[in-house]
Amino acid sequence: MIYFRFKLLLPIMAQVCCVALSLSSLAHAQQPAGEDAGRPDSSPGRQIFVSTCSGCHGLDGRGSERAPSVVTSSKVQSFSDSQLGDLIRNGINGAGMPPFRSLTQDQVRGLVRFLRVLQGASGSAKLPGDPALGKELFFGKEGCSTCHSIAGTGGFLGPDLSAYATGKSASEIAASITDSARIPPVGYKLADIVTSNGTRLEGIVRNEDNFSIQLQSRDGSLYSFDKSDLRSFEYVRQSLMPTNYKDQLSRGELDSLVSYLMSECSPEPAHKTKAEDQ
Repeated sequence: MIYFRFKLLLPIMAQVCCVALSLSSLAHAQQPAGEDAGRPDSSPGRQIFVSTCSGCHGLDGRGSERAPSVVTSSKVQSFSDSQLGDLIRNGINGAGMPPFRSLTQDQVRGLVRFLRVLQGASGSAKLPGDPALGKELFFGKEGCSTCHSIAGTGGFLGPDLSAYATGKSASEIAASITDSARIPPVGYKLADIVTSNGTRLEGIVRNEDNFSIQLQSRDGSLYSFDKSDLRSFEYVRQSLMPTNYKDQLSRGELDSLVSYLMSECSPEPAHKTKAEDQ
């Protein structure tokens, strides 16, 4: 009888083992890419980040629809380690971020340390090209500043790139420039609308809900519409950013443009300790 019952349990036990193995693989796959799991300075903090923070801020810390980026934000970078620790422990009242008072002091320190790694504080990266030439390309021939700004200078249609290179490798930045199938982030998607009187307008969708839409045209003008008053409204799949940079830029020009973006991203001031602030 005992043997018979054990035989019946074998298929169930096998299923449980398969599920356990699947969950283990999934947990491993969801760890942030590009970081060595054995690194003593980031591993404990990374585990806490994945289990506590990534659900809202994303596995790479660059934000999601639930919460903003804690990697590229110049405001977050400007916080001292002690300020970041206080923010984690106390949360942000009214902003949707809860306090994490259950974390020990060592866990908070590890979490802040890992956040600095994500922000690119693990060491100064070697620049592949000439930042001065890259700056000339950005504000000159390639016209990047028509849409993007750095340190308050440039356009407004595209994302601010002041801290874009934080935590990114040179190859990642180069790939993002030459990508011909990029997807614009939320807040920078292009749309085409036709108003009730037949006027056609193209621009960036800055805000949208179920009933209304706010559009910004290329000249900077803002327009607000009730969707019920529009004849048509559709997103344009293409990005405002040119898709031919791979053919348009030489290797040296691309490396220099990447170097300029990397040189403009300086996380060092954000890493002051409490003692240094006094």
